[in-house]
Amino acid sequence: MNNKFINVNSLNNSFVSFKGATPFDHCVVDNFLEPNFASLVENEFINFDSDCWFTYSNALEDKKTLNDWNIFPYNNYLLFSYLTSEKFVTYLSKLYGKKLYPDPGLHGGGWHIHDSSGNLNPHLDYSIHPKLKLQRVINLIIFISKELKPEHGGYLGLWSHDQCSNQPLDLITEVEPRFNRAIFFDTTQNSWHGMSKKLLQPQGIYRKSLAVYYLCDTTDDTNKRGKALYAPRVDQRNDPGIRELINMRAGIDTSKLVYRKKS
Repeated sequence: MNNKFINVNSLNNSFVSFKGATPFDHCVVDNFLEPNFASLVENEFINFDSDCWFTYSNALEDKKTLNDWNIFPYNNYLLFSYLTSEKFVTYLSKLYGKKLYPDPGLHGGGWHIHDSSGNLNPHLDYSIHPKLKLQRVINLIIFISKELKPEHGGYLGLWSHDQCSNQPLDLITEVEPRFNRAIFFDTTQNSWHGMSKKLLQPQGIYRKSLAVYYLCDTTDDTNKRGKALYAPRVDQRNDPGIRELINMRAGIDTSKLVYRKKS
């Protein structure tokens, strides 16, 4: 697959370990984008204080996102266009072993950014796309912050699943959000993920990432979850307000009421 955007060799080599990874199918791809292009993509991120961002600010998630194609600058527009193209999706389908579909609307995807108060509790993503009615099956996240160092935190945690409580069990893997590192993971396997530690330090350092989600046909046993299902952190487990917040966040009709709610 010839292209000027991604490192195909790194993708191919990493995807060999995708199936059977723990705690659920995933692989990490270093140097995912061509180096010069990765720098151009990062440099185009708008200011954290811009009014263009959509803000999630509650006890479960503290982040900003943007999926408006009209705001994406040149190189980011090219990258999202390529990652949702028939060419790339066909190639990814072959690696995954199942027919995938893109989400040109980038529902829930696009740009994500966290500042020094960034947080993302362990959660399961929505399963059914609200517009296309297909099942979300693969997440692609590309970390794109050169200034973010290991000591700043912001690691992506992957948890095992407790069948009895339907909650995350053990933190199995932590993925450092290293510049130009990508992770692909299957969202259909009780795939609890989030920030393994709440805070990013110091101020002025941002955790920037791009997210693209891939879909597949539904089956009779497809989970019908329409919104993300969050779990409390250890220090939140006995807080009834957190449980109420989780229930509201998981409801299609109530989720918008708590996006910016502090607890």
